Amino acid sequence: MDLWRRAANPWGQDVLIGVSWDLMWSAVIAAVAFVIGHALWVRTRKEEAHEPPADVPAGIPEKIERHSFASRAFHWVMSIAMLVLLVTAFVPVMGLQFNWVDLHWQAGVLLILTVVYHVIHAIGWQDFWSMFQLGVSEGVATLKHILSPEAPAPPKAGKYPFDHRMYHHVIVVVSFAAIITGVLMMVRIDTPLWTRNPYLFSDTTWGVMYVVHGLSGVSLILLVASHIYFALRPEKRWITWSMVRGWIDRKHYLEHFDPAKWVVTDGGMKPVDGTAPGAGAVAEQIPSAKREDSF
Repeated sequence: MDLWRRAANPWGQDVLIGVSWDLMWSAVIAAVAFVIGHALWVRTRKEEAHEPPADVPAGIPEKIERHSFASRAFHWVMSIAMLVLLVTAFVPVMGLQFNWVDLHWQAGVLLILTVVYHVIHAIGWQDFWSMFQLGVSEGVATLKHILSPEAPAPPKAGKYPFDHRMYHHVIVVVSFAAIITGVLMMVRIDTPLWTRNPYLFSDTTWGVMYVVHGLSGVSLILLVASHIYFALRPEKRWITWSMVRGWIDRKHYLEHFDPAKWVVTDGGMKPVDGTAPGAGAVAEQIPSAKREDSF
């Protein structure tokens, strides 16, 4: 299986022109294999009991806001943009031809706008840095529990569990690689903003951009497929519903989260230091309690 595609430019030089389409099919097959394999693996595991803590803090409401409307709007608009990008990038290669170029770059612009909005919103109105706590011991405990059902379950997380944070980091890196190379590649097509200029970079540099962009796209096939799969799994649907209606119920909060790391009170949220939040404070504005293993 080839990893790259190469061709001769008008001057007879052998240059990169992109990733091999074998990688696309490999990603599709790997995604299907992962879904089937994980579904079979789950059937071999005993259903885990998620017990609420022995000492339940007072004042926890029946509904706990997990995602504000602004966060949910970002998620669904970004999802649409991402799916359009993947369809317009790979479906024509599979044989279904249509005018994909304009749809592709327009969806790319939409993705960039949603990412910029998300970064501003996360820094200004959310607990931005809690997503970047590595939680090494939490990760080690999670891995041990995955490899052996006899290993103790990892400690309950704050608002963002370890696997959520790791997925976020991976998709951020891959998405930024796709966005940066995609913006540069837009110079090669006519848009309402500029006239195409295919000579801005050398053929060698363009080739590297094509490969990085293609690898990012192939990686996104796996990442998006796994995300959709887990969102549809029966035991995960309560999380998926929180991205639709914005809240989780008290039962799931106590079963899956540590109230000491994600602190809630009736009528709003309370920071860990005990100071009163502003009116209308929501879950995303509350800093998670600092874990001893975070750095």
